[in-house]
Amino acid sequence: MQILKRIGIILVWLAGPVFVFAAVNKNDPYLIALRGPGNIVLAAASIIAVVVLIRRGYWRRGVAGRLLILLWCLPSLSMLGAHTSFEWRKRSVLQIGAAQARSLGRHFIVGYSSFPEVAVLAEKGLISGVYITRHNIAGSTAARLKEEISALQEKRRAAGLPPLIVAADQEGGIVSHLAPPLTKLPALSTLASLAVDVRAERAEAFGRTHGQELAALGVNMNLAPVLDLRPEMKRNRLDFNTLIRYRAISDDPAIVADIARAYVNGLEASGVGATVKHFPGLGRVRTDTHHFSADLDTPLEELEASDWLPFRKVLAGSKAQLMIGHVTLTSVDPDRAASHSKRVVDGIVRKKWNYQGVVMTDDLVMGAIYQRNVCTAVVEALNAGVDLLLVAFDGAQFYRIFTCAVAASAEGRLDAAMLGDSDMRLKGVFPRERQGPRYSTTSNTAAPGVLARPMTD
Repeated sequence: MQILKRIGIILVWLAGPVFVFAAVNKNDPYLIALRGPGNIVLAAASIIAVVVLIRRGYWRRGVAGRLLILLWCLPSLSMLGAHTSFEWRKRSVLQIGAAQARSLGRHFIVGYSSFPEVAVLAEKGLISGVYITRHNIAGSTAARLKEEISALQEKRRAAGLPPLIVAADQEGGIVSHLAPPLTKLPALSTLASLAVDVRAERAEAFGRTHGQELAALGVNMNLAPVLDLRPEMKRNRLDFNTLIRYRAISDDPAIVADIARAYVNGLEASGVGATVKHFPGLGRVRTDTHHFSADLDTPLEELEASDWLPFRKVLAGSKAQLMIGHVTLTSVDPDRAASHSKRVVDGIVRKKWNYQGVVMTDDLVMGAIYQRNVCTAVVEALNAGVDLLLVAFDGAQFYRIFTCAVAASAEGRLDAAMLGDSDMRLKGVFPRERQGPRYSTTSNTAAPGVLARPMTD
């Protein structure tokens, strides 16, 4: 019995630091499950532990007993401190002047769980778009989500702001975040073995189905299709969440380009924009950027001749936007991920390819960025010519990330010329009339105009 008591005390001592760590980091994306009811459970457990220890006389058992009680007081105090810090940062963001809010806010798309909270961000111009995923539809209906999106757009109109970009991940296959209630289509890879004309027809039909159903909800941007080449079966052993093998269309760049271009045509014909991803490509990397940094060591000549062909072909033949992933292109910029590398975004995409459309990052809440220096990534991305910063998985991180941009602006660390060019590109997201192409395959000089797809709200 005495041994069991000692084991119990040891476990209490070991559990204390774990609870303190969880409380201090309760706002971290990896601990998102602790939000709401989880916070209450954590606080209640620590208070109960303190009460039990005091009732069993540990306060009178000398220094060790008192230290144990104080240890279990820390989780509640730490949670209070973390919550206060979060609320202070949130209030600071919400109190930013209208001009600065709209100037910086046009560069952010944010995921959300609370409609009242995101409605304030939309109304103040602190964001340019919202990201819709499965938790926005769970326990609800398509009609209710449509009403919610419509209400957000009405607030934008009333505030004299451009319509919100409303983005979703509806690729088909395993990434069909709004199905149900939308139609669950198979992955585009299921079309790869069909005859050329048949697969193009089917891919466009897939795009029309997605486009029509998304447009009916009020979604005007689909973060699809995936243009990464399919990796070898055992290549990505540390791919826990990206699962690119199941999302990639094919390992043949020509097939990827043909199917993707037809799919994008179907989306655009329905009034929904496409965002091709994840340049410079995830098929060759061995780790999952949701959690780890990842290097792409392949020579540029090989990438241009294979992995990048689908990107160039689809961008040249459509009004699609481009998503930059958090992969480090080591031969170009070994010190930072492509998503915030000026050498990649401005040097390759803008100047070498002469792509003058909208470029957005993959989710900044991914471990490859967030667990390193997210503030540096935000500033470098904007200075590199990235137009939209995505904060999708955990929208609460928006306040921290936006604060990074505000601080950089106040300190003069944002490139005014780059922001000006970006503003021009973003003004074309909702053009009054359909305009000409914005991508040239014959010139390495910047095009004078920046165009984007027409979208409905």
